Amino acid sequence: MAEQLLTDLYDRIAPRFARSEPRRRARQYVAGLTTDLARKNGWTLAEQAGDLSPDGMQRLLRSADWDVDGVRDDVRDYLADHLGDAGELIVAEAGFAKKGRRSAGVARQFSATSGRVENCQVGIFLVYRSGRAQAIVDRRLYLPAEWAEDRPRCRAAGIGDDVTFAGKARIGDRMLARARAAGLPGGVPSGDDRTGGRCLRQAVRQAGLAQYQVRGWRAWHAHMTLSMAALAWLTVTGRRSGKG
Repeated sequence: MAEQLLTDLYDRIAPRFARSEPRRRARQYVAGLTTDLARKNGWTLAEQAGDLSPDGMQRLLRSADWDVDGVRDDVRDYLADHLGDAGELIVAEAGFAKKGRRSAGVARQFSATSGRVENCQVGIFLVYRSGRAQAIVDRRLYLPAEWAEDRPRCRAAGIGDDVTFAGKARIGDRMLARARAAGLPGGVPSGDDRTGGRCLRQAVRQAGLAQYQVRGWRAWHAHMTLSMAALAWLTVTGRRSGKG
């Protein structure tokens, strides 16, 4: 049953890849994220896949030809199909501690993960909860105003000129609108920070959400999308086995 559910997920996302090589690597990346590896980064995932270097995995995140947002949408639809329609949507955020100034969106800002101001990236996530099961259906890297006002710095991090400043609440509203436009079932948005935080911590533990070694805008979203896919499969598998 678990293998069939994984095949179902891969079949959904396969058309989003223009070539077989990134399609294969994406499958290996997601499979690696669901293992019990102590660290889940480019090197360890490459070794798990039998590669001699992390180049292929890094290329998958940074520049390979695939529709990152399309895969995000496929993961959302996969969860909607398997978790049912008696759910709710929860906007949550997480901080990812970083060193230096080059990673997209990094700044001294409040981290909901550590509960303090630190040098970090902040991700905004949309969680869908149905019964005892919950998983991530959307993600967006928060871009502080100091970044949005510095277009050369943005371009150096792969952030297009079409990406402008938006507050966290505005980002959450856009995610909710996108989910509803796609027909995702769900009641009134919940402000249940505990559930949202619990889901993100689960993604960190089980699907490598925070274990990435990339700096660029596109690579961050690519990793988060594949982590979403890994968590989606684990969630649906647990639901079917009665563990969700």
